[in-house]
Amino acid sequence: MTKNWLREKHDEFVRDLLRDFCLSARILEERFQAFDRGGGMVFEILRDLLGEQMNKGLLWRLKDTAHHLFRDREEESPVGQFLDWCIGYIFHETMKLKEDAYQQQNYAPWFREMQGRALPETDLIISRELFQLLMQTNESMQRESRRIRFIIRQCRKLFPLYLADQDKNLWLARFLFKRNDLVREVFEESYRDLTRAIYKEAPEMLEIMASRSLREGGWVVQAAEAAEAACRMWPDSQAAVSEKRAVDAWRTRLRV
Repeated sequence: MTKNWLREKHDEFVRDLLRDFCLSARILEERFQAFDRGGGMVFEILRDLLGEQMNKGLLWRLKDTAHHLFRDREEESPVGQFLDWCIGYIFHETMKLKEDAYQQQNYAPWFREMQGRALPETDLIISRELFQLLMQTNESMQRESRRIRFIIRQCRKLFPLYLADQDKNLWLARFLFKRNDLVREVFEESYRDLTRAIYKEAPEMLEIMASRSLREGGWVVQAAEAAEAACRMWPDSQAAVSEKRAVDAWRTRLRV
C-alpha cells in the first residue's frame, strides 16, 4: 500500500478501526459472559472471529487496520502506538484462547468418558494425569479472558484521545449515527467521553455530519433521519436547522 493511498483512505480506516473494535469487543464480551456463567468457550466462534491468513476474520482485519494507521508514523503522541499494541495484544490473546477452547471442546469430553472405562491400571493412571493437564486450560482461559477484558477497557480510554481531531470525519459520523446502539453498548459509561472528545461543545455535529455524509452517498431517507434527530435533540442549534433545510430542499428536488 502506498502512503498516498493510505492518506486518501485515512478517514475510512479510522471509521473501520472503531467499527471493527466495537464488533469484536461485543463478540468477545458475549463469549466471556457465557464462560462466566459456566458455559464453554465456543471454538468455532473464536475461529471465525480470527480467521486465517488467506481468509482473515474480523479481529485479524482490525489488527491489520491498526497497523496501517499507526505503523511507521511519526507522531508526537504515542496514543496511536498504544492502540496498535493493545489491538495486537487482544488478537494474540484470542489466538491462545481459541487453542485452549479447542482442547476443552474436543478432548475434554473424550478424557472424561475414558475415566469410566475398565482400563488397565497403567492406562488409567496416564489418562488421569493427562486429563489434569488438560483441565489446566480452563484456568488459562480465565486468565486470557481477564487480560483481554482489561485491554478492551484500556482501548475505551484510548479511543477518545485518538479521535479528538476527527470532528470532520464524515465516515466516522455516519458510523456513530447508524450504529449508535453498538457503540453505546461497547463503550458503556465511556460513551459520553468518546463523543465529547470528538465534537467538543457542539454535540449536534455528530448527527449533522452523519446527515452530510448520507447526503453525499445519496441516502435520502437516512440523511433526513439524521437531520431530524439533530433538530430534535438540539432544537436551538442553528447548524442543525440549516442541515435539515438542506435535506428538505434536496428531498423536494428529488421528490422523495
